[in-house]
Amino acid sequence: MGLLSNRVTRESLKAGDHIYSWRTAYIYAHHGIYVGDDKVIHFTRRGQEVGTGTMLDVLLTSSGPARSREICPTCTTSQDEHGVVVSCLNCFLSGGVLYRFEYAVSPALFLAKARGGTCTLAVSDDDDIVVHRAKYLLENGFRCYNIFKSNCEDFAIYCKTGLVVVEGGTIGQSGQAVSIIGGPLAAVLSTPLRLVTTNVYGMAATAVGVYCASRYAADIGMRRDVVKIQVEDLTSRLNTGLLQVVEPQISMNLAPQSTQIVSQ
Repeated sequence: MGLLSNRVTRESLKAGDHIYSWRTAYIYAHHGIYVGDDKVIHFTRRGQEVGTGTMLDVLLTSSGPARSREICPTCTTSQDEHGVVVSCLNCFLSGGVLYRFEYAVSPALFLAKARGGTCTLAVSDDDDIVVHRAKYLLENGFRCYNIFKSNCEDFAIYCKTGLVVVEGGTIGQSGQAVSIIGGPLAAVLSTPLRLVTTNVYGMAATAVGVYCASRYAADIGMRRDVVKIQVEDLTSRLNTGLLQVVEPQISMNLAPQSTQIVSQ
């Protein structure tokens, strides 16, 4: 792996790796957790890799892999099953290229990778913990699918870090979602520059700067609206609204204070 690509070989994979594969025209990438024995656990929406419940799904599904009419001799999970599923590596890739998501990257490397959904500043937990989370969620489910707050990348990032964005925000952990929102945001915020300059390069540089800043601030490793929670408690506490964030109180102590988890 390097600056330009996170592409890896199958032989280099180990259980606990967060992997992904770009679909047609690089419109989106599908993410999952490799758990060994040629198996990948990943999160879907009603059998589709991605979806919004709007007309946009026509574009997204057309960019996804075509469904095979032949039953995979290795996979036992139905393609139409909702939620967390397990597939063989071949079915997960669907003919695409294999990439590995990077964790604990430097800020410079993070910003150098202009496309979101390939790396994060957050630190990954041990591989055995990652595999445990993925297998537990396979048996117990992982919330309702939402392209901006609870998608396949959010699932994989949670398995790797145990971090969850508190409900009520606009976006979840997904770098792809941040990129989708950050691009238009950068264009909007840079538009007023037309009033003070006609320099196209200056406006473009500002738009790029706003985009990079929005990606950096929204990364799971930088956000303050996240909490770490055990996988056994995840589904019940989030679905019933028993999880919330309490901001640290202002005090004379200059040492940094962390966000706390409170159960009602």
